[in-house]
Amino acid sequence: MKVILYMAITANGIIAKDDDTADFLTKEESASYVSMVISTGNLIIGRRTYEVLSMQPEFREFLKAGIKIIVVSHSDFSVKDTGHLVAHSPQKALAFVASDAVVVAGGAMLNAAFLGENLVDEVYLDVEPAFLGKGMPLFSGKDFERRLELLGIKNISKNEIQLHYKVVH
Repeated sequence: MKVILYMAITANGIIAKDDDTADFLTKEESASYVSMVISTGNLIIGRRTYEVLSMQPEFREFLKAGIKIIVVSHSDFSVKDTGHLVAHSPQKALAFVASDAVVVAGGAMLNAAFLGENLVDEVYLDVEPAFLGKGMPLFSGKDFERRLELLGIKNISKNEIQLHYKVVH
């Protein structure tokens, strides 16, 4: 199974403001993200990301498309749909996936947990044309190093690019 880390980031590596908002994201980036998730049929996210995502238009698109959403959390909690699952570790989350690919899409601690466990095969970074002085970084909570091999660069819009990397294991 291919594990794809997919995140939108500011040009200085921030994925969200301190209040969990990401109003710097564009419609084009959102469409790219939704397309990737729908193409795999699976999404793994952290609990806080799940709570934020459930209030976004993308969440309704995922429900309509029947996306299997797996939420990684240290504790149990109520999910918003019977098709959504809770896992207590990255490995347990991957055990719920019964297809060829899955998207891991935050937050910072979950991203670091997957990379720290060497579970990510590819990374997509949608780079937004913005800087934020404070906010949530792409990774948090784990110390690791990974080398990347650039597979491609594409324009998402006039001002946004998508970087596609292979994680060198």
